[in-house]
This record gives sequence, structure tokens and C-alpha cells, in this order.
Amino acid sequence: MTAEGFLEGRRLQMARGVLLQCIMGGYPPARFYGSDDGDLALVPDPAQIHRLPWSTQPRAFAICDADELTGESSSLSTRGQLKAVIARYAALGLAPVVATELEFFVFAPNTDPTQPFQPPLGLDGRREDGQSAFSISSNNGLRPFFSEVYVCMAALGLPRDTFMHEMGVSQFEINLLHGDPLLLADQTLLFKHLLKEVALKHGLTVVCMAKPLAHTAGSSMHIHQSIIEIGSGRNVFSDKAGEPTATFRHFIAGQQAGMADFTALFAPNVNSYQRLCHPFASPNNACWSHDNRAAGLRIPASSPAARRVENRLPGADANPYLAIAASLAAGLYGIEHKLEPSEPIQGEFEVPDNLSLPCTLHAALERLKRSQLAKELFGKEFIEGYIASKTMELTSFFDEITPWERRVLAAQA
Repeated sequence: MTAEGFLEGRRLQMARGVLLQCIMGGYPPARFYGSDDGDLALVPDPAQIHRLPWSTQPRAFAICDADELTGESSSLSTRGQLKAVIARYAALGLAPVVATELEFFVFAPNTDPTQPFQPPLGLDGRREDGQSAFSISSNNGLRPFFSEVYVCMAALGLPRDTFMHEMGVSQFEINLLHGDPLLLADQTLLFKHLLKEVALKHGLTVVCMAKPLAHTAGSSMHIHQSIIEIGSGRNVFSDKAGEPTATFRHFIAGQQAGMADFTALFAPNVNSYQRLCHPFASPNNACWSHDNRAAGLRIPASSPAARRVENRLPGADANPYLAIAASLAAGLYGIEHKLEPSEPIQGEFEVPDNLSLPCTLHAALERLKRSQLAKELFGKEFIEGYIASKTMELTSFFDEITPWERRVLAAQA
């Protein structure tokens, strides 16, 4: 909208069904979002209004809540769902703290989607071939791009922790500093938008698919989680002697109880399961471990004050609001019901059947459809609407015949 209209406080409204729009642009039947498809009000968060530093024209970006016209948060809003989870913690005198690790690929422009992505041409005239993990080399020619990324992050108030070249070809990772879950979800959204916009200025393409390249690592959005006591700021995962607490165990158990039911929330696309079924340190299980990257729930080596649980299931393609909300809601469920986790695993291990996860989007949606826990924590309207939208996407995928099928199956008798 115009700056004048925004500053006058003009209310921006949007059809309720837009919150269930699928990635191809269509909508599920109106019964999933109210047969009248009435309006929602988009209410900007005053702390999340940003001048866009990469734009040559004055432009601003405002992150909004989607509220019903009666004033309450829409149950279809993923940002609203995360705020509701945070409020449930606050009612117990607790505040969750999270950090996200976002992986992404930087590619040359890809004008033909039938062709694989390629890394950009480097300063030496060659394309990276996958031997640059954790390298300090800059021959990939991306320094101007990343320099502007850093400048734009500073201008938007996005503090960054570590940044590195990851395992994949032209794959990178940035760790955002830990803090309030809603703030981190907003920052993750804004950072992904920033990456894509700045890349276009530099003639590049940033891809946040879970698995854009075959035979190489996928891109994750690991979520680090701890809980502090409101007032004292004490990490409730550690006692005064620095030992793990019962709350810590219950939180892990809640994560385990919810991971299979919530897989479709952490891995929302067909491509998500390419990453999970070819792991490369992307575990598709609900096991937990001390510092073992093969476990879906990893306890990183840390001091007692920084004791935390890393959920390694979400991909870079996950909605940050929904993934964080689902992970924290599962942990809180474990705390409230005093659940006990399985035994931790170490070294090489086989995943027990009760800790395995769905390995296709179809299986994940069927599991979510049967989940009473999901409906209890997020409401029937949200879960059924989400499933309806994702089912449309899955159906669209099955409407196409892939190159593999033509290449391999056409000659079969």
C-alpha cells in the first residue's frame, strides 16, 4: 500500500482463504476457511516495519498479524499460532528461547526448470564442484553478493552469529542469534526475503528448497530451543548443580511424542522428503542424543546455562513460524504431561519403529490427519485447512510425469 495510506492507519484487509493458498496459487474448498470467505485485518507489528536497504526506490516491509475483524487472532495464521504457544509458556511463568540455523544454495540463474541448478561461474572461470565445504576461499566470486547481504542485515537489525560454506555445492549456512521465538521467526522470514532480493541484484539465484541438488546435502533449518524462567532468566533445563532437570527430560519426550505427527509441518513439500530420505546428516527419526548429528533431536555440547535441544528435522523450506510453533508446542506438551523420553543413542544405531518418521509427504499428511494431538494443540480448523492445501500440492505433483519415469520406464515391457 502507499506510505501515505499506511501512515494514516488505513486498515488493510485480505480474504481469509488467502492463508490457505497453495504454492501453485489455488485454494482448497471454501469450507476449510469459512464459506463466506470473509475478510481478515492485517495488523502491522510496530517492531517489524523495515525500510528495505537493497531497494533503489524507497520501500518498506511490514510484518503483520492476521486478525479476525472481531479482533482475535485468526486460527489460520501461523504467526498467530506461534504467539499462542508462547502465551501458553508464559502462563506457566516460562519463556522459550530459540535460534535458527538456515542453510541455502546460491546458484546461477536457472531459466529452464527441466535442467539442474548450477553454481555461479567463479573468478577463475570455473564452477564450484563440491570441494569447498568450510573453505575460506573466495574464488567463487560471491564476495560482492555477501558483502551486500551483511550490509543489509545490519541495516535491518538482523544480528548474525556464525556464517560458513556448507557441505553442498555452493551451499551456505548462517546462524541467527538466539532470542524470543516470535522475533527469530520474523528474522528468519526477513532474512530469506533479503537473500533472494539481493541475489537478483547480483544476477544470482538463492534457493531455499530442502533438496535442490541430487547426490549432495540438503538444506535444513535446525531449531535450537531452551526455556528460561520469567524473572530470574534461569535456564530450566539445568539445576543449580548444572545437571539436567526433569523439565529437560519432559521437553525431549514431548518432542519425541510430536515429531511423527508434526512431520508435515516441519517438512511441508514433496521435495522435503528428498532431503530426509537421503540423510547426509538430515535425520528422519525422533531419537535423541548428546552431540550425535544422526539423531533427530541433538543435545549440543554446551555449558549448563546454554543447555538446549536442537530439532534437526525442519528443512530450509519450512514456514519458520509453524516449525517453531510445532516444536515448542510438542515440548510443552511433554512438560505438562511429565512424559519421559527414550534412552539416548550414541554412535551408529538403528532407528526403533516407534521413533521412525513418515518418509513421504503423503504418509506425513495421513499421519497428521489422524493426529488428535495436532488438533488439540493447533485447532481442528488450522490442521484440516493445512492438510487440504498440502493435498492440492501433492495432487499437482502427481499430475506430472518426471524425467526419471520417461528415461527408465519407457523401454520396459
